[in-house]
Amino acid sequence: MTAPVQANLSSRQAEIADLVQASGFMSVEALAERFEVTTQTIRRDVNGLCEMGILRRTHGGVEPPVSAGNIHYSTRQILNLAPKKVIATTVAGLVSNGQSLAFSIGTTPEIVMQALSGHEKLKIFTNNLNVAFTAAANLSFEVTIAGGRLRSGDRDVVGQSAQEFFSQYKVDIGIFGVAGVDDDGTLLDFHEEEVAARQAILANCRQSYLVLDHSKFTRPAHVRGGHLTDVSHIVTDAPLPPHIQHLLDGSQVQTIVGEDQKGEA
Repeated sequence: MTAPVQANLSSRQAEIADLVQASGFMSVEALAERFEVTTQTIRRDVNGLCEMGILRRTHGGVEPPVSAGNIHYSTRQILNLAPKKVIATTVAGLVSNGQSLAFSIGTTPEIVMQALSGHEKLKIFTNNLNVAFTAAANLSFEVTIAGGRLRSGDRDVVGQSAQEFFSQYKVDIGIFGVAGVDDDGTLLDFHEEEVAARQAILANCRQSYLVLDHSKFTRPAHVRGGHLTDVSHIVTDAPLPPHIQHLLDGSQVQTIVGEDQKGEA
């Protein structure tokens, strides 16, 4: 198993990827000014990002690669990386040694698993090979994975076999993300199979942790699957948008906003 993409990038490269994804285009000169480095340094950074398929060169600068659906997994591994790490650290503080956890697909659950690497005797059930390989590095963990068709780019298993896999167990905590959240609180993904696997985890856990960073509240996706009020916990990196918080008022959902290492929410 190769190292996570984020491990091979500098913090500046990760921030460059975030900036370009958010703006749609940035010139080399603007990036050099933003980071107070030379244009030659920026070109080296963006060349590396382009070689990995995270960005695409265009006249005078860089832009996100063209995509008709979800962003490629290797790109999602580094986008909003700092907020995802805040979320992961927060979740790790809520998990006790010896608990059983079901993990879904996606980069945020993967980073949560990385933050749990110092725990002991966790029982991990997942259809996410990135999670499984990370967990397997801890010899005290017991790791069980779903069988079935592998999606090579995402390194996960979806379909009927994944749904049946999760239905065999009753775990302490289910940990899953989503592609986006609609304004009415509907949870969104890009494929029906992704929704079905997530719903199977939700139906077979005692506590459910929806892990998502602030960008998911403005991100469109087209497959509906559940609602924010279906989960027991929402773990995020920033206060929820007011209209989303209003939807949760009076519900049993506990919202947990993580703090970065400086103690800032």
